[in-house]
Amino acid sequence: MPTPEDLAELAASRAQASVTARPTVPALEAMLHTPIPCLDHGFVRVVDYMGDDGAVVQAARVSYGKGTRQVNEDRGLIRYLMRHRHTTPFEMCEIKVHVKLPIFVARQWIRHRTASVNEISARYSVLDREFYLPRPEDLAVQSANNKQGRGEVLEAESAARVLALLRRDATTAYGTYEQLLEDEGLARELARMNLPVSWYTQWYWKIDLHNLLHFLALRIDPHAQYEIRVYGEALAQVARAWVPLCWEAFEDYRIGGAHLSRQMLQVVRGMLEGRVTGFAESGLSKREWDELMALLGRGA
Repeated sequence: MPTPEDLAELAASRAQASVTARPTVPALEAMLHTPIPCLDHGFVRVVDYMGDDGAVVQAARVSYGKGTRQVNEDRGLIRYLMRHRHTTPFEMCEIKVHVKLPIFVARQWIRHRTASVNEISARYSVLDREFYLPRPEDLAVQSANNKQGRGEVLEAESAARVLALLRRDATTAYGTYEQLLEDEGLARELARMNLPVSWYTQWYWKIDLHNLLHFLALRIDPHAQYEIRVYGEALAQVARAWVPLCWEAFEDYRIGGAHLSRQMLQVVRGMLEGRVTGFAESGLSKREWDELMALLGRGA
């Protein structure tokens, strides 16, 4: 969680009120500079934003031109844009957040290359003694059928041993870090090399709404790693307050909807017409067939 110094800085930021002629969102204004806790020491904090639902509508209507059909209702237009994947109007909104997160989560996060990022530099700053320790219920064995996922949760005794090992190694590593800095006078840019990826880093992250929604579509999915999903849920909370009409359309068409291949559509049409289409004649792989049957609630 934020240090006392961080909290003082946040309180000062919240105390600064500005008069502006630009559109603002009261629900998001109320969240400005307030950290949303994530994991044991992390957070997401909204620093600034530009645009709202109206900015998306405004951008879309500009491109229509005179004499073309107008969509009068903002919600209907936003849903049309989302449904037909017209992405550029959603790029008219931007948001900047301050994030504190474990390094291994940051390495997943940074794969989304459609944002501007400025990370704290351990070449200039001495890192705090803050590392991520999972909750016992979040410790699990390797999944038997998913090469990058978790399986059954560890038994209590095993979880306790794992946590003790993780805490021991992190504590030892930080002790070495301090020794290298203080006793040996080693340069910060070198002393940091021994710290594990469980260590917390911080960055400012600025992204437009279209790319934020793409990030969230992947990172709040149940298959995403738990630790980054926590941050995804925090950002989803922000987006829901910021652009409620866009968020509603996103939930309906991206999160709750489905995209079917040509072969999948043929199977569905066959079912609707009363024709029996089995896996063998579907033209689908076994995995695609199982996914379609699960989607339709028919089992494998």
